[in-house]
Amino acid sequence: MTPQSEIIDHPGGRCHRHGSQIVLGVQGLMAIDVDYLVLGSGIAGLTYALQVSKLGRVALVTKKSDTESNTNYAQGGIASVMSSDDSYDLHVRDTLIAGAGLCKEEPVRILVQEGPGFVRELVELGVRFSMEKNAQGETTFALGREGGHSRRRILHAADLTGKEIERALIVQVKQQYNIRLFEHDFAVDLITERSEDGTLTCCGAYVLDTETEDVTTFRAKVTMLATGGCGQVYLHTTNPGIATGDGVAMAYRAGAEIANMEFIQFHPTTLCHPDARSFLISEAVRGEGGILRLKDGSTFMEKYHEMGCLAPRDIVARAIDAELKRTGDECVYLDITHLDSELIKTRFPHIYQTCLSYGIDITKEWIPIVPAAHYSCGGVLTDINARSTIKRLYACGEVACTGVHGANRLASNSLLEALVFGHRAALDSASFLDDWPCVSPPAYPVGSHVIDIDLDNISTLTDKIRHIMWRYVGIVRTNERLEKAQVEIEAIMRNVEECFATGRLTPELLELRNLSTVADLIVRSAISRKESRGLHYNTDYPETDDVNFKRDTVLRKA
Repeated sequence: MTPQSEIIDHPGGRCHRHGSQIVLGVQGLMAIDVDYLVLGSGIAGLTYALQVSKLGRVALVTKKSDTESNTNYAQGGIASVMSSDDSYDLHVRDTLIAGAGLCKEEPVRILVQEGPGFVRELVELGVRFSMEKNAQGETTFALGREGGHSRRRILHAADLTGKEIERALIVQVKQQYNIRLFEHDFAVDLITERSEDGTLTCCGAYVLDTETEDVTTFRAKVTMLATGGCGQVYLHTTNPGIATGDGVAMAYRAGAEIANMEFIQFHPTTLCHPDARSFLISEAVRGEGGILRLKDGSTFMEKYHEMGCLAPRDIVARAIDAELKRTGDECVYLDITHLDSELIKTRFPHIYQTCLSYGIDITKEWIPIVPAAHYSCGGVLTDINARSTIKRLYACGEVACTGVHGANRLASNSLLEALVFGHRAALDSASFLDDWPCVSPPAYPVGSHVIDIDLDNISTLTDKIRHIMWRYVGIVRTNERLEKAQVEIEAIMRNVEECFATGRLTPELLELRNLSTVADLIVRSAISRKESRGLHYNTDYPETDDVNFKRDTVLRKA
């Protein structure tokens, strides 16, 4: 029988036994050597971990429980060419159009062409996509359509697709002896070493055990960032509380290039209710025929785009924002009462039950909706194999900027991106297993972090960031608003760094530090783009400028 990993006692401190391997504590702290260190447990991190576990020892670190991730909250589905009336070229075209000129065609074609095979692999791993009978009586995938798509190509598991994918992958991960799962552990910073020629190499990460407050030095031959998005930088977001931009912030501090952070996707349809915390109403609801209406029942999307309610998300979000400012209303409405009630309950059971719990029967009543921050199209700049600009550091999923999304993500391409590039990263990173990347890194200087920081102060600063970003760096921007945001965010960052220099390490302090860094990156990127494109709309530069700005916005720490 394969031996189990265990915690053992040792005079030098706590340590791990993994099979026959023992890694001793250093200065009272733990040190762990692995082949692969994976930070994050969404579809990107789980996919990568499963693949590389065939090659070496894997540490999978997540700051919450194993299934808490943006993947788990993805309602809509996963886009893939699976029907005879669809084609790779059509999916590529739809993606490029949505990306407003900034998508890179090579990674887009890789995404589209490699995606179907990996989706079928998900089925083999136990993912239960919704099925239906076609006209010939054959059982096929029940494909949906969402905004920006010219065909029905969205595979879904009712309206909780992400949760179903996460469930199946977690089952597989827990069956692998070579994968050790570290829950409630928070990555503090990446460990890097610079060679004589200036090349930066990632050697692992310092990780805080949030329950014991110990800091572990994880030394790894390869590190994968799969930490998800940064929606919590905004006051209103569809993202779970964990989406604090940790991976982008850590990568930036380590010296990696960060790209296109100005392109924040606001989901146009989240439930507007005093007791609902930005509950997302899936894009698929409009795909099935949902109609956007004003309070008086009139429609408006036909004024903004030829695809009407099925226009790309950036256009729909700006249209709703404009109508709300014009009318002074609190919300607009999504109407699906004309659809069969049983179809609604079957296709959208989670949305139906959640809205019903707030007293809204969506089979009979319009759904009050407003936009909310949803997805970051920018992130750690990577190549087609998910390599970042730091050697041995990979990034995958929402934390990465692969070139697939450009200035606006096409609906349901995100789960596919994590799946495809997670596999590509696993294949590519196998080449780094022959040697260790750097000398043994020093233990983290926890002795300098001794002062208890008032949680109320952390909460106040966090709220300030979210209000600033929502007010000044939202769906519609101006030079004046961005400049105000920059001044206020920089002041908060100075305060945060003072707290971090001596403050006791806690999840709240670490998240505040990362949120302030990501807010700064978003603001600086938005200021530098003097045009309007995709998700970045500045009324002082309302036109798209292909001469000067048909390029990525890239930031790197000096």
